[in-house]
Amino acid sequence: MKDIIIKDAKVVNEGKVLKDTSILIRNGIIEKIFRDKVPANVLSQAEVIDASGKFLIPGVIDDQVHFREPGLTYKADIESETRAAVAGGVTSFMDMPNTVPQTTTQELLEQKFRRASEVSLCNYSFYLGATNDNLEEILKTDPSKVCGIKVFMGSSTGNMLVDNVETLTALFSRSKMLIAVHCEDEPQIQANLKAAREKYGEDVPFSEHPKIRNASACFKSTSRAVELAKKYGTRLHVLHVSSAGEIALFEPGPLNGKKITSEACVHHLWFSDADYEKFGSRIKWNPAIKSGNDRQALLRGVNENRIDVIATDHAPHTLEEKQNSYFNCPSGGPLVQHSLVAMLELSRNGNLSIEKVVEKMCHAPADMFHIEKRGYIRKGYKADLVLIDTGRWMVTKENIDYKCGWSPFEGESFYYFVNRTFVNGRLVYENDNPSEKGLFHDEVKGERLVFNGRI
Repeated sequence: MKDIIIKDAKVVNEGKVLKDTSILIRNGIIEKIFRDKVPANVLSQAEVIDASGKFLIPGVIDDQVHFREPGLTYKADIESETRAAVAGGVTSFMDMPNTVPQTTTQELLEQKFRRASEVSLCNYSFYLGATNDNLEEILKTDPSKVCGIKVFMGSSTGNMLVDNVETLTALFSRSKMLIAVHCEDEPQIQANLKAAREKYGEDVPFSEHPKIRNASACFKSTSRAVELAKKYGTRLHVLHVSSAGEIALFEPGPLNGKKITSEACVHHLWFSDADYEKFGSRIKWNPAIKSGNDRQALLRGVNENRIDVIATDHAPHTLEEKQNSYFNCPSGGPLVQHSLVAMLELSRNGNLSIEKVVEKMCHAPADMFHIEKRGYIRKGYKADLVLIDTGRWMVTKENIDYKCGWSPFEGESFYYFVNRTFVNGRLVYENDNPSEKGLFHDEVKGERLVFNGRI
């Protein structure tokens, strides 16, 4: 690999914006950071990328995606969605187990890793899924090679609901892995669904979704998970926190030392229940997008460091599926291509700083999961880097890279766009005109994420 110099960028890293900073990439690693002029002999031996006026950040690490492989590849697959990911500045992902078959054994887990090694454009890890009867498989998991255990404490998907008290107790008391949870109280949701059907029949408006999967159901389930984690000293990560009440369950302050952490997703930070009238099924997620007050509380939680990570819960479905009536419409939507630019837009609008965006999307996932040498712009770290340019552009079908071919952001304009994405020091994606699709270097493949084993 030839040396690469990213020259004179505005580097956003570790709470600072460093102007006129250059990065030397050598053999996939950040070899040196120059705060002044790069020596002529170094420039002469490298490929030079002029980053004047552009931001350079560490690659985004998305700790919650559903890339639909195996078994649901008509909606998405690892190759297609990692193309969209690198186009959005995501250089590492952690994929969920609700595929077909569900990833609930070590053998099935390793099959996904092998497939990713063949086709993934970015770095990868996969969760092992918990059920009411696979504790022994969970206890076999190597924490240095796997990101975590996924527990559905609300039946968001298929038969993976873990509701057995003895199973939950054993999971939280015996597993040495990070446990990532989807928290919604299923009995409340079922009662709300019954009431909605009695009121509306089969024509339930999508605006009822946050009333069916309401804040109370989220709070009850999240409280239970936090209580179990405190009782047994479990390393707990609560995914897609969506309501104001839940935020009080998490401690503010620095991530270092926390055993109970939380995540907010892009759609909960961007949309509110006022948007159902316009977007309908396109913003039907589980947990539901809730009120404007909940959205503002989540943004405060990010700024107060009660919310530790920002991710996507990228979960594509076909437009045909999403155009069904409420009870027949699946929850979820595609987000990895637009998550970073959406958060940068919120930064530009004063909701959070650009330094905070980088902290929550790049630094914090690396720290929280103890990923080896990623998530920061530091000497000796893997050169997962994203160059960001400016220039107003609009999301259209013509520039969407998701296999499903649609986005809840269609028609939205953004000020920032991803200009270059580097994975392990290799240029994977480049685009000088965000109104069109960019250029992918498909020969570049990502690496399996490695975790250093600290709990």
